[in-house]
Amino acid sequence: MARLLAIDYGGKRTGLAATDPSKIIVSPLQTVDTTNLTPFLKDYLNNNKVEKIIIGFPVNPNGGENPIVAQIRLFVANLQKLFPEIPMEFYDEQYTSKAAVSAMMAGGFSKKYRQTKGNTDKMAAAFILQGWMQENGYN
Repeated sequence: MARLLAIDYGGKRTGLAATDPSKIIVSPLQTVDTTNLTPFLKDYLNNNKVEKIIIGFPVNPNGGENPIVAQIRLFVANLQKLFPEIPMEFYDEQYTSKAAVSAMMAGGFSKKYRQTKGNTDKMAAAFILQGWMQENGYN
């Protein structure tokens, strides 16, 4: 069985989340410095069977493209060259960071934990993955 992997790409940090091999449970995985993202993913993908990668795609409320979109497209194009056998799909990540902060507050996480940006990033990746799974009949 293979996992699903979500990427919440950022200019400085990138949040990652994955499912268990049965694709039932979504968990925040890690936050990686974006400059180290490709080596991290090479290692992760060589050691874990991944069925599909879901990449958060920032859509502005007015429908325009977010400035980071060009970086995301370039990153995904390079990732597809490295792993052509793994399908990749974009998913609207609008409001996932706000939802992650709200969930951490509701979950009783400490203020210090919530203020660590990396924790928000990996939680946002989990929201991206959970949303994609719901829209695609996994839950």
